[in-house]
Parts: sequence; C-alpha cells; structure tokens
Amino acid sequence: MSNTTLRVLVAGDVQGKFGTLYKRVDSIQKKTGAFDLLLCVGDFFGDDDSEWAHYVMGSKKVPIPTFILGPNKESHKRFFTEDDGGELCENVTLLGSQGVYTGSSGLKIAYISGMEGEAADPTHFDSSTGESLRGPLVDAKFRGVDILLSSQWPADVEKYATSPEGVESTKTGSRIISQLALSLRPRYHFAALEGSFYERQPYRNHRVLAEREKHVSRFIGLASVGNPQKKKWLYAFNITPMSQMDTAKLTEQPQDVTECPFKLDSSLIKSDKTRKEEDGSQFFYDMKAGENMDKGKKRQNFSKDGGPDQKAPRKQPQPMGPCWFCLSSPEVEKHLVVSVGTMTYLALAKGGLVPDHVLILPIGHYQSTVTLPDDAIEEIDKYKAALKKYFKSQGKGVVFFERNFKTSHLQIQVIPIDGSTARDVPEVFSELAEGQNIELAEIPKHSDLKQIVPAGAPYFYAELPSGEKLLHRIKKFFPLQFGREALADEKILNMEDRVNWKNCKSTKEEETQWAAKFRDTFQSYDFNL
Repeated sequence: MSNTTLRVLVAGDVQGKFGTLYKRVDSIQKKTGAFDLLLCVGDFFGDDDSEWAHYVMGSKKVPIPTFILGPNKESHKRFFTEDDGGELCENVTLLGSQGVYTGSSGLKIAYISGMEGEAADPTHFDSSTGESLRGPLVDAKFRGVDILLSSQWPADVEKYATSPEGVESTKTGSRIISQLALSLRPRYHFAALEGSFYERQPYRNHRVLAEREKHVSRFIGLASVGNPQKKKWLYAFNITPMSQMDTAKLTEQPQDVTECPFKLDSSLIKSDKTRKEEDGSQFFYDMKAGENMDKGKKRQNFSKDGGPDQKAPRKQPQPMGPCWFCLSSPEVEKHLVVSVGTMTYLALAKGGLVPDHVLILPIGHYQSTVTLPDDAIEEIDKYKAALKKYFKSQGKGVVFFERNFKTSHLQIQVIPIDGSTARDVPEVFSELAEGQNIELAEIPKHSDLKQIVPAGAPYFYAELPSGEKLLHRIKKFFPLQFGREALADEKILNMEDRVNWKNCKSTKEEETQWAAKFRDTFQSYDFNL
C-alpha cells in the first residue's frame, strides 16, 4: 500500500483577520507548492464582520480548504449559521462542537471547541462532552488520533518540559482537555487563545519497560494571526496518516522525548474498565453453508496481539419490528447475499437497475451512515474501494447513494455505469434536482458525513465517479426514487422504465444465478477472503 503524505497548515486565533491569514497562505503556497488543508484553532472570528461578508458573498475567495472550530464567545455565535457542522462559505467548513473528522486519506482529526465550563452549551464543554468524544473511540484496538484540535490549552502541559514564554501558568488551562489528550494520544495537538507560541518537547504515551512502545505526542500552542510581537501563528508540517504507517516507524522515540505530563483523573473521565464496551459480536452468515467452512461456529474477533478479544458485546440497536435487512433476521433473502464482513455485508439489490446493482448494508440494525460506529464506516470504505476496482476492471464507473428518509435500515445503493457516461452524471443529478426544486449541494471531497448531518436528520447523499459528493437535507417532501431516476436517465443507463424497483421483478432462480456469478467474479477483490 502506498502511503499518502499530506501537507497541512495550522493557524492560531484568526480574530477576523482573514486578509492577513490568506495573504500569508497564498505567499507560502507560491513558494513551496499547494497545501492540502488549513486547520484553525482559537477564535476564528473577531468582533467586526465586515471582512467576513466579502467571503460569504463570494467577492473574495478562500484559497485553501479551511476547517474551523466552534465559538468560544457569546458574541461570536452569530457567525455560525450552521447548528453543528457544515460549510459557512466556499472552502470554509465548520467541524462542529466536538467529534472526529476522518478524511479519505485516513487522516483522523479529533476536535473540541469552546471553553471548559460547568455545563455544556455552544461556547462551553464539560466532562460529559469530553466523554462523548472519547467514549466511541477508545477501546482495546484504539491506537490514537493523528491530530487533536482544541481552542483551549490543556492544563499542566509544561510539566517535565521547558516552560512557555508569556504564559503565566498552564494550570489555568482545561483539565478536561488534558484528559482527552491522555486518552486520545494525538500525534499532534494544536491549541490557541493564550496569545503565545509554544512548541513543547514530544512526550511518551507509554510507561517505559512496563508497556509496549507507542507513538509520541507533540503539543503546539499558536499565537494570534498578525500579532505585533511577531510570535509564530502559522505552523506547517507534513503528516502520513497513522493507519498507513509501519508500526516501527510510527513508534520511533526522538531523543528529546519526555514523560507524559498528564495523569488520569477518574472524576473527569471514565477508565477503560468502567466505560461501555464496543460492539464486538456480530451475526456470522456462512457464505458456503454445507462446506463446513468454519464448522458452524460464530466468527471470533481477535485482538492486535493475536489472541481472542475478550470484550463483552454491547447491546446493539434493535428494530421496532421485522427488518428485511438485518442479517440475523428471518426476513432477509439470504440468496442475494454475496459477501459478509465483520460489521457490514454486500447483497444484490432486489429489483436492481442492472444485474450487478448491489447494496452495502450493516449486519446489525442501524438507520443511517451518521449513526454507524467508526469500525463499520471503515469497513464500508473498504467495500467502496473494492467495488470501484472491481467495476473499473470492466470499464465501468460506480455511483453510491443513500436515502435516509422513510427507511429504517441503512442501504447504500451501488450502481455501476458505463465509463463513457460517467462525465454526464453530475449534470443529470443537477438537472433532475432543479426540475424537482431540490437543493442538491456539493460538499468537500474530504468531508465526513457525520460532522455535517446531525443524527436522526433525514438526507439524501451521493458519491459520483468524479469524486464529487452531493447532499440534500430533506425537510418535508422527497421523491423516494430520486437516485434511481437520475441514473435511469437516457444519458446514463437509458432505462427509464426501471425507475421503480417494483417494476423490475425477477424469479428467485434468476436472482440466485446473478448472485452466484457476482460472488465468483468479485471474489478476487473481496477483502474478507
């Protein structure tokens, strides 16, 4: 596997000085080449909104994909037109109050906005906020995140290291962020608000001689943009996602490494033993029943050390009634199943547009991508990559779409199309949306749907062969066959008589033959085999 190295810029408190920020970014990119993204910590907005208005109206352009945190002050809340994540203007994306952004490269960025307070609100976080960020991530298989972004500094970060200049005491920083840094083990942690630059010596994330070596963490505090003291406010670095790195390379210990400055505070954050366990048990469907492939046993999960994973299964969401897509359900038409993973599976679509129209579905009961655990999303991404390669070998492009509206179980539709028509897909989707008064917005290619759409909100989402991602937030009405109608268009598949799946019925014998053929031809691309 080839490694992806990203070029990243991080800025401290912008405070509304957008011209200063982007002029500097432009200058750097002209000298050294383009960067992949700009991350901003601290106060992105200032008290004056006159300069920001130019970017919102489009008279000025943001030259680089920019990701920002939420507000730290009540007076800045008015700039955040999105509730919790979304695009504020072209090329400026609000990550949200807290969460994890995972790019297509595998780069994992955890973030938490606001200031520590007694209760959580749009400008403050408390220990429950920290636990909601940490809880879904940290389990026996968790190695850490690539980057942690917080506006506030962690308390006691200078312990065992040189002291930051111009900062009276980091004891006034956030203890909750200290605990998050301890648990999330970021390779880089950026913060602002202190008006000073501080690059701490890297610190260990393991106990020497008592634990296996882990990667080190680096904390960088950044000054405010354009500060008169000329303290450093823009930090540039290259990073390869840890998911793509060799363990030996990842865990190299620099000569100036120190002990970790943070100690576990059980009053602020739960220990691994007391928090809810991740879902470790899933229904296993034997694809070769009768061949005694696994002697009828459930598939066993294994830890990184090679032994059985002893975690107790977490109670999984249950359907309100019979579900046609939960793999353990008697309602599932198992003759359509063509591949089974640990968390997800692949099946031919009933009444598909074309014979190799397939679905990616979670094994357990989840309503949408937004509600899926991270390990299920990672497996879905593996299926998408495998299907792209499979259809590319046949000269085809592929469209993925999901409709989280009037459906109780997540179904990601996967429809192959002739490669020669792939260029027409964006136009067809756009024209159909316009004709039905549907606002279909293009979202950043590296965006994470979880950070844009709140859990429970209905939406339509599509990924096109060109890499474009389209999103419509459903409010009241939405045509249920919208995705099929677009692909059935004369410019794409030219089969408008097959828009409604009910008009595409086949016999069970035909479906069984198609499934067997797909399973055989897909076998060399199936990562589960």
